[in-house]
Amino acid sequence: MIDAATAVFGILGRPVRHSLSPAMHNAAFAARGLNAVYVAFEVRDLPRAVEGLRGLRISGVSVTIPFKEEIMPLLDDVDARARGIGAVNTVIHREGRLVGTNTDWEGAARALGDKIELTGQHTLLLGAGGAGRAIIYALQQAGGRVSVTDPDTARAAALARDFGVESVAPGDLNRCPATILINASPVGMTPQTEDIPFPPEELGRFAVVMDIVYSPLETRLLREARGRGAATIDGLQMLIYQGARQFELFTGQPAPVEVMRRAAYAALEGHETD
Repeated sequence: MIDAATAVFGILGRPVRHSLSPAMHNAAFAARGLNAVYVAFEVRDLPRAVEGLRGLRISGVSVTIPFKEEIMPLLDDVDARARGIGAVNTVIHREGRLVGTNTDWEGAARALGDKIELTGQHTLLLGAGGAGRAIIYALQQAGGRVSVTDPDTARAAALARDFGVESVAPGDLNRCPATILINASPVGMTPQTEDIPFPPEELGRFAVVMDIVYSPLETRLLREARGRGAATIDGLQMLIYQGARQFELFTGQPAPVEVMRRAAYAALEGHETD
């Protein structure tokens, strides 16, 4: 039951109507018997929304597109990892101060770590956007090597400079000897589900292929990679693991990961039938 003692958490983004985070976190709160609720906040004015977090004493929020970078100067503190990544996806209201951190990198590391030991591995990252920053950070923390590519070669070069990694031109991908492929771009997302960000005939050279797109859950990239013998990681895995880490930061309790996983998959199935 929601009452005056209920702790309120949420997600800031635009759009957030189809976010799976409320389903995941509310299932986790129920599993742990916590008097807490997690809601989606559609944000039109980020500075005013941040002031609202202070004024209403919202306990904590997730931050999603397009605010992960924009929110940083509006917070009281941003920890070293979020500064290193250059993005915040989690804000905790701690003793009157709003503290920003990032759990996306931990989500990526755990999702990949379920399939392969990352130390010494070479990863080719497709897409030089915000998600790519957290993924590169995760791979570097694990002792891996990264090459990044993007149709916008200047954008890829800028990201590569920020992290001290290699930028690869789209025409030179066949020369990159990576063993892991990660799509951190929106290519293949609904409704363009037959689009693919990498030549399918070349996917057999990767041990693991991960796609952060989760609508559809099995993208053409994953389908083609699996057919050529690669282990695959769908887009919900990173989302679930980063959410589990958020839950731990929000509550100080271990996350019921399997509960959150079941809730995320059920919520996605519900959205796809809307």
